[in-house]
Amino acid sequence: MNGLESNAGYGETAAERVAQYEGVTFEQVHREVLHLFPGQPSDILDIGAGTGRDAAALAARGHRVVAAEPTAELRRAGERIHAGSGIRWVDDALPEAAALRATGERFDLILLCAVWMHLAEQERPPAMDALTRLLKPGGRVVLSLRHGSVPPGRRMFAVPADETIAQARACGLDLLIRTPRPDLHDRPGVSWTVLGFAAAGGRSPGVR
Repeated sequence: MNGLESNAGYGETAAERVAQYEGVTFEQVHREVLHLFPGQPSDILDIGAGTGRDAAALAARGHRVVAAEPTAELRRAGERIHAGSGIRWVDDALPEAAALRATGERFDLILLCAVWMHLAEQERPPAMDALTRLLKPGGRVVLSLRHGSVPPGRRMFAVPADETIAQARACGLDLLIRTPRPDLHDRPGVSWTVLGFAAAGGRSPGVR
């Protein structure tokens, strides 16, 4: 590992991150996978929720949303910007997600937007295992992988999509979608892969 915490650089640049995250919409970010989100009120976990843009959009659709964000500055900004949205904020992060797992809660959908690339190679298998333990039978995971150069002061790793798919399959998750997405902020050399997975054991409420 490179000696930095997984959320290194986010607290120090919180104002910039707020403008970046809130400058695009939930629909823009997730347009390729909107069909994977529950159509009826469901239990949703947003890991690495940032300022709560996605969590607030999901709560507005009637879902019960838990937003996990380890950076205090971003959590506070999210609580302020999306006050009254009904989001429940939690200070927690992968790979352990210890606080979330301790509650015994399980979710119909787990969303990880721009999170997985912060995990080192040895952290990713236990993180995938933690996700599966937080899923209800038939639940889904939607995550995005960032490709490109690492900004100064940040902790990111190159994560091949094939590796992530193999780790998910080893944990009993089936691949639903693998699709490229351009960078919405037009950063040179930056691109994304969006992956969707489903757990066995039935269907989550309102999921097609």
